Amino acid sequence: MSIQRQDIIVQAFLLIHIPMAFFLPAVSCQSDSSSSVVVAGYNVSAPAGSKVVLQCVSGRMVWTRDAVRDRQRVVHWDMYRAEPDYAMERVVDMFSTGDKRIYNSYNLGRVGLNPTAFKDGNFSLVIKDVTKNDRGLYSCNLHHLYCHLYETIRVQLNVTKSRRKEQRFWDGHKAVYVVLLGSTVVLPCVNRRTVWTDWSDQEEDQQVVHWDRQSPGIRHDRADRLVDLYASGEQRSYGSLFLKRKMNISNQAFAEGDFSLTISQLQPTDQGIYSCHLHHHYCGLHERRVFQLTVEPPPVQTTAAAKALPSEDKDTTKAESPRVITVLLPDQRHHFLLPLGYVLTSFLLLAFIILIIILVTRRRRTKEFYPQTSMRSSRSPSSSDEFEMDVAEVTACSQEEERRFDYKNNLLKEKAHVNTQPKVIDLDREMRKFSK
Repeated sequence: MSIQRQDIIVQAFLLIHIPMAFFLPAVSCQSDSSSSVVVAGYNVSAPAGSKVVLQCVSGRMVWTRDAVRDRQRVVHWDMYRAEPDYAMERVVDMFSTGDKRIYNSYNLGRVGLNPTAFKDGNFSLVIKDVTKNDRGLYSCNLHHLYCHLYETIRVQLNVTKSRRKEQRFWDGHKAVYVVLLGSTVVLPCVNRRTVWTDWSDQEEDQQVVHWDRQSPGIRHDRADRLVDLYASGEQRSYGSLFLKRKMNISNQAFAEGDFSLTISQLQPTDQGIYSCHLHHHYCGLHERRVFQLTVEPPPVQTTAAAKALPSEDKDTTKAESPRVITVLLPDQRHHFLLPLGYVLTSFLLLAFIILIIILVTRRRRTKEFYPQTSMRSSRSPSSSDEFEMDVAEVTACSQEEERRFDYKNNLLKEKAHVNTQPKVIDLDREMRKFSK
Protein backbone atom coordinates (compact mmCIF):
# COMPACT_ATOMS: atom_id res chain seq x y z
CA MET A 1 0.00 0.00 0.00
CA SER A 2 2.86 2.37 0.78
CA ILE A 3 4.39 1.77 -2.66
CA GLN A 4 1.06 2.56 -4.35
CA ARG A 5 0.74 5.75 -2.33
CA GLN A 6 4.24 6.79 -3.35
CA ASP A 7 3.39 6.16 -7.03
CA ILE A 8 0.23 8.24 -6.75
CA ILE A 9 2.16 11.10 -5.10
CA VAL A 10 4.84 10.99 -7.82
CA GLN A 11 2.21 11.04 -10.60
CA ALA A 12 0.41 13.97 -8.98
CA PHE A 13 3.72 15.83 -8.65
CA LEU A 14 4.46 15.27 -12.34
CA LEU A 15 1.00 16.45 -13.39
CA ILE A 16 1.59 19.67 -11.47
CA HIS A 17 5.23 20.13 -12.45
CA ILE A 18 4.88 19.63 -16.22
CA PRO A 19 2.33 22.45 -16.81
CA MET A 20 4.32 24.76 -14.56
CA ALA A 21 7.48 24.00 -16.55
CA PHE A 22 5.76 25.30 -19.69
CA PHE A 23 3.90 28.12 -18.00
CA LEU A 24 6.76 29.81 -16.17
CA PRO A 25 9.00 30.34 -19.25
CA ALA A 26 6.03 31.79 -21.14
CA VAL A 27 5.38 34.23 -18.30
CA SER A 28 9.03 35.20 -18.08
CA CYS A 29 9.18 35.89 -21.82
CA GLN A 30 6.13 38.16 -21.67
CA SER A 31 6.93 39.91 -18.45
CA ASP A 32 8.60 42.84 -20.15
CA SER A 33 5.80 43.33 -22.67
CA SER A 34 2.81 42.68 -20.41
CA SER A 35 1.60 46.25 -20.94
CA SER A 36 1.61 45.85 -24.74
CA VAL A 37 -0.82 43.78 -26.77
CA VAL A 38 0.20 42.41 -30.17
CA VAL A 39 -2.50 43.63 -32.56
CA ALA A 40 -0.88 42.72 -35.92
CA GLY A 41 1.87 40.59 -37.41
CA TYR A 42 3.39 40.94 -40.88
CA ASN A 43 5.88 39.04 -43.05
CA VAL A 44 7.87 41.41 -45.27
CA SER A 45 10.35 40.33 -47.96
CA ALA A 46 12.51 42.66 -50.03
CA PRO A 47 15.61 42.22 -52.24
CA ALA A 48 18.98 43.33 -50.97
CA GLY A 49 19.91 46.89 -51.82
CA SER A 50 16.31 48.12 -52.01
CA LYS A 51 14.25 50.27 -49.61
CA VAL A 52 11.45 48.89 -47.43
CA VAL A 53 8.82 50.66 -45.32
CA LEU A 54 7.41 48.93 -42.22
CA GLN A 55 4.01 50.62 -41.86
CA CYS A 56 2.81 51.42 -38.34
CA VAL A 57 -0.19 53.80 -38.47
CA SER A 58 -2.67 54.71 -35.71
CA GLY A 59 -5.16 57.58 -35.71
CA ARG A 60 -5.63 57.28 -31.96
CA MET A 61 -2.08 58.58 -31.40
CA VAL A 62 -2.67 61.97 -33.06
CA TRP A 63 -1.95 64.70 -30.50
CA THR A 64 -4.40 67.61 -30.74
CA ARG A 65 -3.20 69.66 -27.73
CA ASP A 66 -6.81 70.41 -26.80
CA ALA A 67 -7.06 72.60 -23.67
CA VAL A 68 -10.54 71.25 -22.80
CA ARG A 69 -9.70 67.62 -23.47
CA ASP A 70 -11.33 66.59 -20.16
CA ARG A 71 -14.75 67.61 -21.52
CA GLN A 72 -14.31 65.15 -24.38
CA ARG A 73 -15.22 62.26 -22.08
CA VAL A 74 -19.01 61.95 -21.97
CA VAL A 75 -21.67 59.35 -21.18
CA HIS A 76 -25.30 59.58 -22.28
CA TRP A 77 -28.35 57.35 -21.93
CA ASP A 78 -30.91 57.00 -24.75
CA MET A 79 -34.27 55.19 -24.83
CA TYR A 80 -36.09 53.67 -27.79
CA ARG A 81 -39.87 53.36 -27.44
CA ALA A 82 -41.43 50.51 -29.42
CA GLU A 83 -44.97 51.88 -28.94
CA PRO A 84 -46.81 53.93 -29.92
CA ASP A 85 -44.60 56.32 -31.92
CA TYR A 86 -41.36 54.23 -32.23
CA ALA A 87 -39.17 57.21 -31.24
CA MET A 88 -35.68 57.61 -29.79
CA GLU A 89 -35.17 60.16 -27.03
CA ARG A 90 -32.21 61.31 -24.94
CA VAL A 91 -32.65 60.65 -21.22
CA VAL A 92 -29.51 62.08 -19.57
CA ASP A 93 -25.88 62.86 -20.30
CA MET A 94 -22.89 63.72 -18.10
CA PHE A 95 -19.36 65.01 -18.80
CA SER A 96 -16.18 64.06 -16.97
CA THR A 97 -16.21 67.48 -15.24
CA GLY A 98 -19.43 66.49 -13.45
CA ASP A 99 -21.88 68.50 -15.56
CA LYS A 100 -25.17 66.57 -15.89
CA ARG A 101 -28.18 67.34 -18.06
CA ILE A 102 -31.67 65.75 -18.00
CA TYR A 103 -33.68 66.32 -21.19
CA ASN A 104 -37.23 65.60 -19.98
CA SER A 105 -38.71 67.55 -17.07
CA TYR A 106 -40.78 64.47 -16.21
CA ASN A 107 -37.54 62.69 -15.18
CA LEU A 108 -36.28 65.42 -12.87
CA GLY A 109 -35.70 64.02 -9.41
CA ARG A 110 -36.36 60.40 -10.45
CA VAL A 111 -33.58 59.67 -12.99
CA GLY A 112 -29.89 60.15 -12.26
CA LEU A 113 -26.26 58.94 -12.49
CA ASN A 114 -23.57 58.41 -9.89
CA PRO A 115 -21.60 61.70 -9.43
CA THR A 116 -18.35 59.70 -9.12
CA ALA A 117 -18.97 57.77 -12.36
CA PHE A 118 -15.76 58.95 -14.06
CA LYS A 119 -13.69 57.96 -11.05
CA ASP A 120 -15.03 54.46 -10.35
CA GLY A 121 -16.29 53.64 -13.88
CA ASN A 122 -19.90 52.95 -12.78
CA PHE A 123 -22.27 54.71 -15.22
CA SER A 124 -25.44 52.83 -14.23
CA LEU A 125 -28.79 54.63 -14.63
CA VAL A 126 -31.06 54.85 -11.56
CA ILE A 127 -34.84 55.16 -12.15
CA LYS A 128 -37.18 55.71 -9.21
CA ASP A 129 -40.95 55.08 -9.17
CA VAL A 130 -40.99 53.07 -12.40
CA THR A 131 -44.09 53.65 -14.57
CA LYS A 132 -45.43 52.16 -17.77
CA ASN A 133 -43.86 55.00 -19.75
CA ASP A 134 -40.40 53.83 -18.66
CA ARG A 135 -40.73 50.59 -20.62
CA GLY A 136 -38.39 50.40 -23.62
CA LEU A 137 -34.87 49.69 -24.86
CA TYR A 138 -32.15 51.72 -23.11
CA SER A 139 -28.59 52.25 -24.39
CA CYS A 140 -25.59 53.47 -22.40
CA ASN A 141 -23.13 55.26 -24.72
CA LEU A 142 -19.56 55.96 -23.59
CA HIS A 143 -17.57 58.41 -25.73
CA HIS A 144 -13.96 59.52 -25.50
CA LEU A 145 -13.69 61.89 -28.45
CA TYR A 146 -9.97 62.55 -28.14
CA CYS A 147 -9.05 58.86 -27.83
CA HIS A 148 -11.61 57.80 -30.49
CA LEU A 149 -13.37 55.38 -28.15
CA TYR A 150 -17.08 54.62 -28.62
CA GLU A 151 -18.85 51.91 -26.61
CA THR A 152 -22.55 51.04 -26.28
CA ILE A 153 -24.30 48.82 -23.72
CA ARG A 154 -28.04 47.99 -24.19
CA VAL A 155 -30.61 47.03 -21.56
CA GLN A 156 -34.28 46.12 -22.10
CA LEU A 157 -36.67 47.35 -19.37
CA ASN A 158 -40.12 45.77 -18.96
CA VAL A 159 -42.69 46.70 -16.30
CA THR A 160 -45.07 44.27 -14.55
CA LYS A 161 -47.74 44.51 -11.80
CA SER A 162 -47.04 41.04 -10.40
CA ARG A 163 -44.18 40.60 -7.97
CA ARG A 164 -43.81 36.95 -9.04
CA LYS A 165 -42.93 37.98 -12.61
CA GLU A 166 -39.90 40.06 -11.62
CA GLN A 167 -36.74 38.66 -13.21
CA ARG A 168 -33.45 39.47 -14.91
CA PHE A 169 -32.00 37.45 -17.75
CA TRP A 170 -29.85 37.61 -20.90
CA ASP A 171 -31.62 37.01 -24.22
CA GLY A 172 -28.43 36.52 -26.21
CA HIS A 173 -28.04 40.16 -27.29
CA LYS A 174 -28.86 42.31 -24.26
CA ALA A 175 -29.84 42.22 -20.61
CA VAL A 176 -33.60 42.17 -19.91
CA TYR A 177 -35.00 43.57 -16.65
CA VAL A 178 -38.62 42.90 -15.65
CA VAL A 179 -39.36 45.14 -12.63
CA LEU A 180 -42.38 45.84 -10.45
CA LEU A 181 -44.48 48.91 -11.15
CA GLY A 182 -43.58 51.74 -8.75
CA SER A 183 -40.24 50.24 -7.63
CA THR A 184 -36.67 51.51 -8.17
CA VAL A 185 -34.41 49.92 -10.79
CA VAL A 186 -30.71 50.30 -11.61
CA LEU A 187 -29.82 49.68 -15.27
CA PRO A 188 -26.16 48.53 -15.33
CA CYS A 189 -23.40 50.21 -17.36
CA VAL A 190 -19.92 49.63 -15.91
CA ASN A 191 -16.53 50.40 -17.45
CA ARG A 192 -13.61 50.50 -15.01
CA ARG A 193 -10.80 50.70 -17.54
CA THR A 194 -8.04 53.20 -16.84
CA VAL A 195 -9.03 55.14 -19.95
CA TRP A 196 -11.53 57.07 -17.78
CA THR A 197 -8.85 58.37 -15.43
CA ASP A 198 -6.29 61.09 -16.11
CA TRP A 199 -2.84 60.13 -14.88
CA SER A 200 -0.53 62.99 -15.76
CA ASP A 201 -0.61 66.41 -17.33
CA GLN A 202 2.88 66.12 -18.87
CA GLU A 203 2.68 65.69 -22.64
CA GLU A 204 5.88 63.65 -22.89
CA ASP A 205 4.51 61.20 -20.31
CA GLN A 206 1.30 60.63 -22.25
CA GLN A 207 2.47 59.43 -25.67
CA VAL A 208 5.59 57.59 -26.79
CA VAL A 209 6.51 55.34 -29.73
CA HIS A 210 9.57 53.14 -29.89
CA TRP A 211 10.95 50.59 -32.34
CA ASP A 212 12.80 47.40 -31.35
CA ARG A 213 14.74 44.89 -33.42
CA GLN A 214 15.38 41.20 -32.67
CA SER A 215 18.17 39.49 -34.55
CA PRO A 216 17.53 35.84 -35.58
CA GLY A 217 17.62 33.65 -32.48
CA ILE A 218 17.27 36.55 -30.00
CA ARG A 219 14.38 36.63 -27.52
CA HIS A 220 11.98 39.55 -27.30
CA ASP A 221 13.17 40.67 -23.89
CA ARG A 222 16.70 41.00 -25.29
CA ALA A 223 15.73 43.01 -28.37
CA ASP A 224 17.80 46.03 -29.35
CA ARG A 225 16.13 49.44 -29.01
CA LEU A 226 16.32 51.48 -32.21
CA VAL A 227 14.51 54.74 -31.44
CA ASP A 228 12.18 56.44 -28.92
CA LEU A 229 9.88 59.19 -30.18
CA TYR A 230 7.79 61.40 -27.83
CA ALA A 231 4.83 63.61 -28.64
CA SER A 232 6.79 66.61 -27.43
CA GLY A 233 9.20 66.16 -30.34
CA GLU A 234 12.01 64.56 -28.39
CA GLN A 235 13.72 61.67 -30.18
CA ARG A 236 16.28 59.25 -28.78
CA SER A 237 18.21 57.10 -31.24
CA TYR A 238 20.25 54.08 -30.23
CA GLY A 239 23.15 52.50 -32.10
CA SER A 240 24.80 53.54 -35.34
CA LEU A 241 21.92 52.68 -37.68
CA PHE A 242 19.98 55.87 -37.05
CA LEU A 243 23.16 57.87 -36.92
CA LYS A 244 23.90 56.85 -40.49
CA ARG A 245 20.31 57.71 -41.50
CA LYS A 246 19.88 54.15 -42.68
CA MET A 247 16.60 53.98 -40.75
CA ASN A 248 14.22 56.91 -40.43
CA ILE A 249 10.84 58.00 -38.98
CA SER A 250 8.92 61.02 -40.24
CA ASN A 251 9.18 64.22 -38.20
CA GLN A 252 5.40 64.65 -38.57
CA ALA A 253 4.67 61.26 -36.98
CA PHE A 254 2.43 62.50 -34.15
CA ALA A 255 0.73 65.07 -36.36
CA GLU A 256 -0.21 62.47 -39.00
CA GLY A 257 -0.34 59.32 -36.87
CA ASP A 258 2.16 57.60 -39.19
CA PHE A 259 5.06 56.03 -37.28
CA SER A 260 6.35 53.84 -40.13
CA LEU A 261 10.01 52.86 -40.17
CA THR A 262 11.90 53.31 -43.45
CA ILE A 263 15.02 51.18 -44.05
CA SER A 264 17.22 51.96 -47.07
CA GLN A 265 20.02 49.94 -48.67
CA LEU A 266 18.86 46.62 -47.27
CA GLN A 267 21.55 44.12 -46.34
CA PRO A 268 21.30 40.49 -45.11
CA THR A 269 22.31 41.74 -41.65
CA ASP A 270 19.12 43.85 -41.49
CA GLN A 271 16.73 40.90 -41.44
CA GLY A 272 15.03 39.98 -38.19
CA ILE A 273 11.90 40.83 -36.18
CA TYR A 274 10.96 44.52 -35.81
CA SER A 275 8.40 45.75 -33.26
CA CYS A 276 6.50 49.04 -33.24
CA HIS A 277 5.24 49.92 -29.73
CA LEU A 278 2.51 52.55 -29.31
CA HIS A 279 1.84 53.87 -25.80
CA HIS A 280 -0.80 56.45 -24.94
CA HIS A 281 -1.10 56.43 -21.15
CA TYR A 282 -3.98 58.91 -21.00
CA CYS A 283 -6.08 56.91 -23.50
CA GLY A 284 -4.99 53.57 -22.10
CA LEU A 285 -3.48 52.53 -25.44
CA HIS A 286 -0.69 49.93 -25.36
CA GLU A 287 -0.28 48.19 -28.72
CA ARG A 288 2.52 46.39 -30.52
CA ARG A 289 2.88 45.53 -34.20
CA VAL A 290 5.41 42.87 -35.23
CA PHE A 291 7.20 42.68 -38.61
CA GLN A 292 9.24 39.70 -39.81
CA LEU A 293 11.72 41.12 -42.32
CA THR A 294 13.48 38.79 -44.79
CA VAL A 295 16.19 40.02 -47.17
CA GLU A 296 16.36 38.17 -50.50
CA PRO A 297 19.22 38.09 -53.02
CA PRO A 298 19.32 41.10 -55.36
CA PRO A 299 17.57 40.66 -58.72
CA VAL A 300 19.80 39.50 -61.56
CA GLN A 301 20.09 42.11 -64.34
CA THR A 302 21.42 41.17 -67.78
CA THR A 303 23.68 43.95 -69.10
CA ALA A 304 25.15 42.14 -72.17
CA ALA A 305 24.81 44.16 -75.37
CA ALA A 306 22.73 42.73 -78.22
CA LYS A 307 24.80 41.32 -81.10
CA ALA A 308 23.81 41.46 -84.77
CA LEU A 309 23.25 38.15 -86.59
CA PRO A 310 25.62 37.41 -89.51
CA SER A 311 24.20 38.21 -92.94
CA GLU A 312 24.78 35.95 -95.95
CA ASP A 313 24.92 38.67 -98.59
CA LYS A 314 26.57 41.67 -97.11
CA ASP A 315 26.51 44.96 -98.87
CA THR A 316 29.30 47.23 -97.71
CA THR A 317 27.59 50.28 -99.20
CA LYS A 318 24.59 50.00 -96.87
CA ALA A 319 24.63 50.32 -93.14
CA GLU A 320 23.52 47.07 -91.55
CA SER A 321 20.71 47.43 -89.04
CA PRO A 322 21.26 45.48 -85.82
CA ARG A 323 19.12 42.43 -85.23
CA VAL A 324 17.99 41.92 -81.65
CA ILE A 325 16.74 38.65 -80.18
CA THR A 326 14.21 39.22 -77.42
CA VAL A 327 14.19 36.59 -74.70
CA LEU A 328 11.21 36.62 -72.34
CA LEU A 329 11.98 35.25 -68.91
CA PRO A 330 9.07 34.37 -66.62
CA ASP A 331 8.83 36.59 -63.60
CA GLN A 332 7.05 34.07 -61.40
CA ARG A 333 9.02 31.72 -59.21
CA HIS A 334 6.94 28.67 -60.09
CA HIS A 335 7.61 28.80 -63.86
CA PHE A 336 9.26 25.33 -63.63
CA LEU A 337 5.84 23.80 -62.92
CA LEU A 338 4.82 24.12 -66.60
CA PRO A 339 7.39 21.67 -68.08
CA LEU A 340 6.93 19.44 -65.06
CA GLY A 341 3.23 19.22 -65.89
CA TYR A 342 4.06 18.21 -69.47
CA VAL A 343 6.35 15.44 -68.25
CA LEU A 344 3.77 14.08 -65.83
CA THR A 345 1.06 14.14 -68.52
CA SER A 346 3.27 12.21 -70.95
CA PHE A 347 4.11 9.66 -68.25
CA LEU A 348 0.45 9.08 -67.43
CA LEU A 349 -0.42 8.68 -71.15
CA LEU A 350 2.36 6.10 -71.63
CA ALA A 351 1.21 4.15 -68.58
CA PHE A 352 -2.36 4.13 -69.91
CA ILE A 353 -1.22 2.73 -73.31
CA ILE A 354 0.85 -0.02 -71.61
CA LEU A 355 -2.17 -0.99 -69.51
CA ILE A 356 -4.35 -1.35 -72.61
CA ILE A 357 -1.72 -3.57 -74.33
CA ILE A 358 -1.51 -5.83 -71.26
CA LEU A 359 -5.28 -6.28 -71.15
CA VAL A 360 -5.50 -7.13 -74.87
CA THR A 361 -2.65 -9.69 -74.59
CA ARG A 362 -4.26 -11.45 -71.64
CA ARG A 363 -7.56 -11.72 -73.50
CA ARG A 364 -5.92 -13.38 -76.52
CA ARG A 365 -4.11 -15.89 -74.32
CA THR A 366 -7.38 -16.83 -72.66
CA LYS A 367 -8.95 -17.60 -76.05
CA GLU A 368 -5.99 -19.83 -77.03
CA PHE A 369 -6.17 -21.85 -73.79
CA TYR A 370 -9.92 -22.57 -74.14
CA PRO A 371 -10.70 -23.10 -77.88
CA GLN A 372 -13.26 -25.96 -77.45
CA THR A 373 -15.43 -23.86 -75.25
CA SER A 374 -15.65 -21.13 -77.82
CA MET A 375 -16.33 -23.70 -80.60
CA ARG A 376 -19.10 -25.32 -78.68
CA SER A 377 -20.66 -22.02 -77.80
CA SER A 378 -20.64 -20.97 -81.47
CA ARG A 379 -22.18 -24.16 -82.74
CA SER A 380 -25.69 -24.10 -84.15
CA PRO A 381 -28.36 -26.84 -83.52
CA SER A 382 -27.88 -28.23 -87.06
CA SER A 383 -24.16 -28.83 -86.51
CA SER A 384 -24.90 -30.74 -83.28
CA ASP A 385 -27.25 -33.04 -85.16
CA GLU A 386 -24.64 -33.82 -87.82
CA PHE A 387 -22.13 -34.59 -85.07
CA GLU A 388 -24.56 -37.12 -83.53
CA MET A 389 -25.10 -38.83 -86.96
CA ASP A 390 -21.37 -39.22 -87.53
CA VAL A 391 -20.97 -40.85 -84.14
CA ALA A 392 -23.74 -43.37 -84.96
CA GLU A 393 -22.05 -44.36 -88.25
CA VAL A 394 -18.68 -44.81 -86.58
CA THR A 395 -20.34 -47.08 -83.97
CA ALA A 396 -21.96 -49.30 -86.71
CA CYS A 397 -18.66 -49.72 -88.56
CA SER A 398 -16.86 -50.76 -85.42
CA GLN A 399 -19.50 -53.43 -84.67
CA GLU A 400 -19.20 -54.89 -88.23
CA GLU A 401 -15.42 -55.13 -87.89
CA GLU A 402 -15.80 -56.95 -84.57
CA ARG A 403 -18.19 -59.50 -86.12
CA ARG A 404 -15.73 -60.21 -88.95
CA PHE A 405 -12.89 -60.59 -86.54
CA ASP A 406 -14.86 -63.08 -84.42
CA TYR A 407 -15.88 -65.11 -87.48
CA LYS A 408 -12.28 -65.29 -88.68
CA ASN A 409 -11.14 -66.54 -85.29
CA ASN A 410 -13.83 -69.29 -85.35
CA LEU A 411 -12.67 -70.48 -88.75
CA LEU A 412 -9.09 -70.69 -87.57
CA LYS A 413 -10.17 -72.74 -84.56
CA GLU A 414 -12.10 -75.17 -86.81
CA LYS A 415 -9.09 -75.49 -89.07
CA ALA A 416 -6.96 -76.32 -86.08
CA HIS A 417 -9.40 -79.13 -85.09
CA VAL A 418 -9.61 -80.71 -88.56
CA ASN A 419 -5.98 -80.28 -89.31
CA THR A 420 -5.63 -84.09 -89.43
CA GLN A 421 -8.15 -84.45 -92.31
CA PRO A 422 -7.06 -83.97 -95.88
CA LYS A 423 -9.92 -81.65 -96.61
CA VAL A 424 -8.84 -78.13 -97.64
CA ILE A 425 -10.95 -75.16 -96.63
CA ASP A 426 -10.97 -72.14 -98.84
CA LEU A 427 -11.06 -69.15 -96.48
CA ASP A 428 -11.78 -66.66 -99.18
CA ARG A 429 -14.75 -68.56 -100.35
CA GLU A 430 -16.12 -68.93 -96.89
CA MET A 431 -15.72 -65.22 -96.23
CA ARG A 432 -17.63 -64.40 -99.37
CA LYS A 433 -20.42 -66.71 -98.26
CA PHE A 434 -20.55 -65.04 -94.90
CA SER A 435 -20.73 -61.65 -96.47
CA LYS A 436 -23.63 -62.79 -98.71
